[in-house]
Amino acid sequence: MSYETDNIARIQGYVPGEQPSGSGVIKLNTNENPYPASPLVAETLAKIQIEELRRYPSATAREFCHLAAKIHGINPENLVPTNGGDELLRLALTTFVGESDTVAITTPSYSLYPVLANLRGCSLHEVPLQKDLTYPEDLIETLCNLSAKICILVNPHAPTGALLPVSFIDSLARKFKGVLIIDEAYADFVDPDLSYDSIPLIRKHKNLLFLRTLSKGYSLAGLRFGYGIGDHELIAPMLFKTRDSYNTDYVSQKLASAALKSKNYAMTTWKKIRGSRIVLAESLSQLGLKNWPSQSNFILAQIPQEPGAKNVYHKLKADNILVRHFDVESLSDKIRITIGSEGENKQLISSLKKIIAP
Repeated sequence: MSYETDNIARIQGYVPGEQPSGSGVIKLNTNENPYPASPLVAETLAKIQIEELRRYPSATAREFCHLAAKIHGINPENLVPTNGGDELLRLALTTFVGESDTVAITTPSYSLYPVLANLRGCSLHEVPLQKDLTYPEDLIETLCNLSAKICILVNPHAPTGALLPVSFIDSLARKFKGVLIIDEAYADFVDPDLSYDSIPLIRKHKNLLFLRTLSKGYSLAGLRFGYGIGDHELIAPMLFKTRDSYNTDYVSQKLASAALKSKNYAMTTWKKIRGSRIVLAESLSQLGLKNWPSQSNFILAQIPQEPGAKNVYHKLKADNILVRHFDVESLSDKIRITIGSEGENKQLISSLKKIIAP
């Protein structure tokens, strides 16, 4: 006998990437930063006293929100702290979507989006990318005609790494009648020459919600700390009504604040990753592997029918190198590769050479 509700019984849960327990594995499958968090984060962690854990933390992560507000040029009232970026998605659906409403996403995309929509019990409308995994030319018109209560777009896109310009977000936010969520989990890795700065748009559009996380850019995936940015009227019901009490703990607040205080250190890792991204893309192309131009910390590569993407995934795994293979039709002939350290990337290419062109 199952005690699950009907909609929970029907769905499949989110399947995370592999987390190996052993040592010696080159982990290029879950888009973690290959470099450690800043020395200030390590120093802050070492200084935390057990006595400080006796009391509850700041309910609204006050120090962190003031630091983040200063970085983004906004007010603390425009921020909601969350237990990872995923909690913001769940908060938004809980706050703004009813069971009779529709959530719109593109596909393929982050596989948690449909899981959260199914958990909410609402309708889900998936707009497919084109065969070459680019966005349809009529994407704005299509999304606006769906009468969706929420639309979620990840930018840069996952798993292609493609970047929608700020002008596109501006236009869509102006025309879309519901809440537009832009998942910017990978925005820290965008080439600075592109001058991508979307946050000022919250002053123009009350329906615009940005997701940010410290998991990728600040090397804190194990901490689980993220935040949402939007107009105060959009943020307030999530912050004061639907958010769990004390949803971010004392330790994570202190370390997340330390990470923002040492943003310059994190920026040096972003620069390294951007440089490695160029080198890795060129190396993949030299192997004859088509790959998509990426503004993120990963590259999507197409594998020929022989040896096949799934086979390559398993052979790399046997070589102690983990990449991501998605068992869905539009991605079945591709692997997603996280940008690793220079040494990790070289070992990946060395293994691929043996597999692709033995």
